[in-house]
Amino acid sequence: MARLQNAVRRAAACCGGDLSRLMLLHYCRGVGGRTMVAGSVVVAGVAVFGCFMMATMASVSAQQIGNSQGPSDAPSTLGIGKPTRANPAPLVIACSGAFARDSHHLKLTMTYDRKNVDFGEVDAGLGKSMASIIYPNDPKRRLEAWWSDMDKRKDVYLIVINGSSTWTGPGGLRLGLSLADLEKLNRKPFKLRGFDKDNTATVSDWDHGALAALSGGCKAGVILSAEAKAPAEVLAVLPVDREFSSADEALRAVRPSVTEILIGY
Repeated sequence: MARLQNAVRRAAACCGGDLSRLMLLHYCRGVGGRTMVAGSVVVAGVAVFGCFMMATMASVSAQQIGNSQGPSDAPSTLGIGKPTRANPAPLVIACSGAFARDSHHLKLTMTYDRKNVDFGEVDAGLGKSMASIIYPNDPKRRLEAWWSDMDKRKDVYLIVINGSSTWTGPGGLRLGLSLADLEKLNRKPFKLRGFDKDNTATVSDWDHGALAALSGGCKAGVILSAEAKAPAEVLAVLPVDREFSSADEALRAVRPSVTEILIGY
């Protein structure tokens, strides 16, 4: 129950009702049972993960694309016998293209190459769920895409940046940013809930700043962690049930930095 309450608290603290629901699903979707939505408990069925294991989707190979364009007489700029390779897609998330609301797993494989995109289990806070994973074996390039329609692997509802990932989210959001960095991106101070038992705090309101209205209609949720040596007596005056300005001196004293970013629709 304590873990569920903590998940609910983190979800409700972030960026308004729409993304609050998405953040809560991120932590609770994998376990079925009861799901908190907009402050009430809705009885849900037990999740059956077997239905997520659908057949591998067809993709367009680089060879098929090359054949459709026909042979080229142009010499290779990389040396004789060395085929040219397209530059990899940048590690930047925009609320359009491959990460638009109506995107799908196949579009990710076409953008980042099928060998770099997997579909498998990911942590959901209280259990496991299924998601598309870009660069699943590279922690610095790893990214999760969750789907509204899990069976067809389409319609983005949540994109998760965590761990040691170096992806950049909409508005310039990145892991490791400080409160001052976030204020600069938001172009003004914002509000956060205080720290929980894991010493993490969540942005509760961008206060009509630049990060409150992202191009493409997505919303940004951010979780920050206090530095490891943060004094316990300072954290004690920043309780989770209160809201603080990012300019608060006590909040800045524990030097929190971004440890998870959730982009949702």
